[in-house]
Amino acid sequence: MTCSLTHPCYHPGTENRFGLNVSFAGSGLVTAYMLFRVAVFSLSLVLLAPPSLAAEAKQTPLTPVSATPAPVSTVTVAQTTAPADLPEKGIDSGLPLPRFVSLAAEKVNARTGPGSRYPIAWQYQRRGLPVEVVAEYEYWRRIRDHDGTETWVHKNLTSGKRYAVVEGGVRALYRKPDVDTDVLLTAETGVQARLRKCPDAMWCQVEIAGTKGWMPRNSLWGLYPGEVFD
Repeated sequence: MTCSLTHPCYHPGTENRFGLNVSFAGSGLVTAYMLFRVAVFSLSLVLLAPPSLAAEAKQTPLTPVSATPAPVSTVTVAQTTAPADLPEKGIDSGLPLPRFVSLAAEKVNARTGPGSRYPIAWQYQRRGLPVEVVAEYEYWRRIRDHDGTETWVHKNLTSGKRYAVVEGGVRALYRKPDVDTDVLLTAETGVQARLRKCPDAMWCQVEIAGTKGWMPRNSLWGLYPGEVFD
């Protein structure tokens, strides 16, 4: 048998695993044909693969990482400062500072410091004189008088009884809290008056030399503006 390009020779047992008879003649064309069939077969395997396998074959896209920093937690600290409208308290007495008191003895030694070892600056000789307590240290009180002078006295020499001194010149003591009422007496600057009550922001009932009457608040030193008491 003559083998040629138009009449290839076939030999038994030359079938390949794809069921094709391979001709020894025209080997170049046969090789190209076989490569084409292998490519088609491989493509069919990919197309017929289960979806799960196909999905695994896909490359998982990278998740972009944000450059924005994570928020920083903030801690709120409770405000412990006392409101400005609340008075300071004395360490020893627990009473407001400053506050008005009066001298409880006829003679009170005013010292330069909080203790008997400190020298006496001078001596007050006026029971009931109004003074302002501005500081405390154990048994001692730092006081400020009508002239603005500050010294230290023992707490036992002060009293909670309220007094005031007349200031601003000669002032009238009225029968009622009204300037159109009778004038009971007049008092000069420095005269001491016992405070009985101050029910409003305008008037106080006081006692001077045994006489009770009413005097405008702005005529007195020994109480705070707006301070009301009965």
